[in-house]
Amino acid sequence: METGNPHDTGTAEARRPADAAAGASAAGAVEPVSPDDGPEWIALPPGLLKLRRLMLVVWLGLLALAAGLVPGLLAGPGWAGFAALPLAVLAWGWVMLERNWRSWGYAERADDLLISRGVLWRRETIVPYGRMQLVEVTSGPVERHFGLASVQLHTAAAATDATIPGLVPAEAERLRDRLTELGEARSAGL
Repeated sequence: METGNPHDTGTAEARRPADAAAGASAAGAVEPVSPDDGPEWIALPPGLLKLRRLMLVVWLGLLALAAGLVPGLLAGPGWAGFAALPLAVLAWGWVMLERNWRSWGYAERADDLLISRGVLWRRETIVPYGRMQLVEVTSGPVERHFGLASVQLHTAAAATDATIPGLVPAEAERLRDRLTELGEARSAGL
C-alpha cells in the first residue's frame, strides 16, 4: 500500500494532501478525518529528529575519540586514522536518521488508527479502536528535555501493539484522550 510522505520538504503549494496534514500537525492543529478521502497522515515533529541526531553525535563522537585515541596511545600516531570509520558512520547515520524520521506517520480513521513507518521495509500497523486496552503517554528525561513524549498502544493481541514516538506532549495527551474515548465507545458493544 502506498502512503504519502508526511515530511515532504517542498513548498506548501507542491505538497500532496497528506503532506498538508503533516504541516498542520507540526503547528499543533489536526485536520478532521473525512470518510470519503484517504487517511490524512500526520507527521512526527522535527524535535524527534534533533534528539536522535544529538544521540548519534554523542555516541559516535565518543567512539571516534576512543578509536583515535586508544590506538594512537598504544601503537603510535599512524593508527589514529581509525577515528575516520566512526566519523564516516556518523555522516551516513545523519542521512539515514532523516530518512527514517520522514517515514513515520499516523492517521486517525473512523474505526482504527494507522501507523506507518520504515524506509526499506515499510510497515503499516492498523489498530482498531475497539481492541485497545491501554493507551499510555511516556516521556523519559531526554525526551522531556526536548519537549517530546511517546504514545504506547496496548491491545489484546501483542502483534497489534504500537508506539508513536516523538510527539509534542500536548498532541500525545490529545491523542491518548481521543483514543481512550473511541476505544471505550467501540468496546461497549462487544
